[in-house]
Parts: sequence; structure tokens; C-alpha cells
Amino acid sequence: MARTYKPTTPSRRQMMGYDFSNLSKIEPLKKLMAGFKRDKGRNNQGRITTRHRGGGAKRLYRLIDFKQEKMNVPAKVFSVEYDPNRTVRIARLHYADGEKRYILAPEGLKVGDEIIVSERAKLEPGNRMKLKNIPQGTVIHNIELHPGKGGQIVKSAGSSATVLAHEGGYVQVVLPSSEVRRFHGDVMASIGQLSNAEHSSIKIGKAGRNRYLGWRPAVRGTAMNPVDHPHGGGEGRQGIGLKYPKTPWGKHALGVKTRNKKKKSSKFIVRRRKK
Repeated sequence: MARTYKPTTPSRRQMMGYDFSNLSKIEPLKKLMAGFKRDKGRNNQGRITTRHRGGGAKRLYRLIDFKQEKMNVPAKVFSVEYDPNRTVRIARLHYADGEKRYILAPEGLKVGDEIIVSERAKLEPGNRMKLKNIPQGTVIHNIELHPGKGGQIVKSAGSSATVLAHEGGYVQVVLPSSEVRRFHGDVMASIGQLSNAEHSSIKIGKAGRNRYLGWRPAVRGTAMNPVDHPHGGGEGRQGIGLKYPKTPWGKHALGVKTRNKKKKSSKFIVRRRKK
């Protein structure tokens, strides 16, 4: 459950935070952490390419094992930890051969549980196997797009995909966006829904909390002058005076399809996502 606070200020009254009581009270593993420089919305020339980014709290990157290529080596869950760089919780695994790694923690994974990566494994949270061996209706996450490349999709808090059908050497999967997509049967996927599902119910509460996350203020176009934005100008509060909302550069702001029609991977999409 999300955490609520005593209403000591107007912003505190609305604020909702995370409940950290179910996490392990230990320090993160130093050899699985690294420093990293965030670009803060700028390109290699220092020009702003993504607006409203900058600042934010310093944080160390946790090295996550998305490939999980240690086949048939059992691992015990030593801890479930907070990761400041992602919405989902992470689990520290201690393998039977002594190696330690971090993975994305699914819902229901507890300290002391044992998981394994194999071509076929039990349908238990955290186990990982080939998609062709996962039965219809199973909830999965951290799915590869190409065999051996490592998990690339379904990696955020509370998200999951569902195995829909097997056809030939491919498997149809319903993704969180409602898109139905075909995957090669040899790609790997992990069992279960990802942890921290309450992330979607978090209320930031105050502007300063967004600054901790690296988000700078965004000014509404309608509050600007006509020279600065297509929505600007007018005496007092005005409508935008246009058929459709525009970006600061005059492009359509809503409902524009951005996917390249000639993209080769389009042949794997069985049904596009719903609006």
C-alpha cells in the first residue's frame, strides 16, 4: 500500500509516498554499483534536446542482470532493495557458485526464495525460461526481443504481459499497452508481475519533489506571448484559438502516430494497441 502523511502543510495533505517496510534493511552491494553522468536533456554539443530536465538528486547506478544467462544454476534471494533509477524494486541473488547479481523483483518474491534460469522451469515468480515453454495465460515480464539479447520490454513497476497463443515457432503475447505481438519461441522471459504496483497511485504533492527527480518547471503555452508559442497571447485567459493544440514549433501536439510505417518489426505486430 502507498504511504500517506500527516497534513502538516497543504501539499503534505495530498502527498502519497512509497511503503518501504517490506524492503531489506541493508546497504546495496558496492561492486554492483557504478557512478554515471546524466545528460540532463542535452546532447553532445550541450544543447537542450529535451526540455524541462536538469538538477535532481545524485544517485548511483545499480548494475541489473537483464540477460540472466546463468543457466541451470540455482540462486537464493538475499534481499529485496530500492533502486533510485527505476520504478520497480530489485532483488539481490546469491548463486550456488558464489556469484552475486541484481535482477528486477517480481511481485511475491521474498528473501530466502530460490529461483532458476532454465529452458523449462516451475511457474514461480522470478524463474526464467524460453517463451515457447511457457503455457498459455501465464503472466510474464522482462521479455527479450531477440534471443540472447537480454530483456528489453515489460520492465516497469507493476507491469506484466500475458502469453496468448503458440503458433509455429512463434508465441503471441499481449503487452501492457494492449498490443498483441509475436515473439520468437527461443526468447527468454521471466515469470510473474513486476513489484511496486502502487507506483501508479503515488501523488507527488509538491513541485520540489519533482525537482528531486530531475524535472524542471514547464510553462504553459497559453501563458506565453504569441512570439513564444502558438497558444500565446490574448487579453486575460483565452482559448488557444486553433483547431488543434500545437507544440512550440507549430506541429500537432496530440494524436500523431510516430511509428515509422516501413519499420521491419511491424510484421510481428498482430494487433496495434488501443487508443
